[in-house]
Amino acid sequence: MLASTAAERCFALILFETFALAALVLAAAGIYGVLSGSVLAMVVRQGMTLTVLGMVIGLAGAAAASQAIAAMLFGVSPLDPVTYLGVIALLAAVSVIACGVPAWRAMRVDPIVALRYE
Repeated sequence: MLASTAAERCFALILFETFALAALVLAAAGIYGVLSGSVLAMVVRQGMTLTVLGMVIGLAGAAAASQAIAAMLFGVSPLDPVTYLGVIALLAAVSVIACGVPAWRAMRVDPIVALRYE
């Protein structure tokens, strides 16, 4: 009778341990996913901040320079909005790719390998 009572307790404890281990693995995977996504978002956000700053400076310079070269522009106004928007869209897309790909590759590196390298 004592052995059967102990077996039931042992089974319940093993079951609790299994669920606790599963919860620990799921929590670790969730934290890793959230942190790696945060790192990716942080790198892209910082890169895009610099890109926007460069675009503002570039637009101001382009607007000032377009008046100087207005005689050389044929069929296009010096402040053509389609051209400016096209260039902004192209630069934004290139910047997102240039910031996102290295950050995505970096977040795929095993942390242990990165720590051993340092």
